[in-house]
Amino acid sequence: MTAADTLVAEVSALARAKINLTLHVIGQRADGYHLLDSLVVFAEIGDKVTVRPFSDWGLTVTGPNAEDVPGGEENLVLRAARHASKVPVHVTLDKRLPAAAGVGGGSADAAAVIALCGGSAAGAEALGADVPVCLAGPGPVRMRGVGEHVTPLDPLPALWAVLVNPRVPVATPNVFRALQVKEHPPMPESIPRFPTAGTFIAWLKRQRNDLTAPAKTVAPVIDDVLQALAPAPFSAMSGSGATCFGLCMTERAATQLAADIQAQHPGWWVASAPLAKRVS
Repeated sequence: MTAADTLVAEVSALARAKINLTLHVIGQRADGYHLLDSLVVFAEIGDKVTVRPFSDWGLTVTGPNAEDVPGGEENLVLRAARHASKVPVHVTLDKRLPAAAGVGGGSADAAAVIALCGGSAAGAEALGADVPVCLAGPGPVRMRGVGEHVTPLDPLPALWAVLVNPRVPVATPNVFRALQVKEHPPMPESIPRFPTAGTFIAWLKRQRNDLTAPAKTVAPVIDDVLQALAPAPFSAMSGSGATCFGLCMTERAATQLAADIQAQHPGWWVASAPLAKRVS
């Protein structure tokens, strides 16, 4: 008997923001799906997901970004609840991450629901390409294929992320349609252990996000976001955008950079947080 059969109390979890530190598009299948090779990490910031037993399936969406999230059966978290739980549950989603932002918000929420209901990763890819990698976190993960092949990686040096979204939603299909070249080199077959944050950042600078250029044609403001993050030792776009990130060596540097960007662009969503470590 699984936890999903016996859920008797309210449980909550943080659905951490997903960051694609790299995103190599290495091919396209006959059915149109793109093949990826991506190094994924998670930040200690995200949506709060709460699940409790209930007489029927239900969803309540709250939080500062609730208005951008569909309610009812079309929301991915309810589909995830039905996938994972054998008893009806009510999900409360406190939406703190911006929607359609390239940080896996909906997929992270769905993965959190599956975990809270005691479900497994089996079949999770049917809910969304990023759900399996979100289930595999919160430590660093290599994601390949269309998202279904996930491999946990060795711990990374301590780093802090500054996440910036210009509050411009970017639809992933539009970005892939704008991608002209479908086949690029993958990451190295073996990703080494990195003794310091500096060696890791030097390695990252030799990798890519192949969706950056097409995403800029969809949302040119991404250029402005990357320019704002330029003081960070490393910055890039996450996923299909429009959220971009900067990696900093210290919490103080990340906090200061986030404050500077927020002061210059008060309409943008800006947050800083440490990268998550794998739960032992």
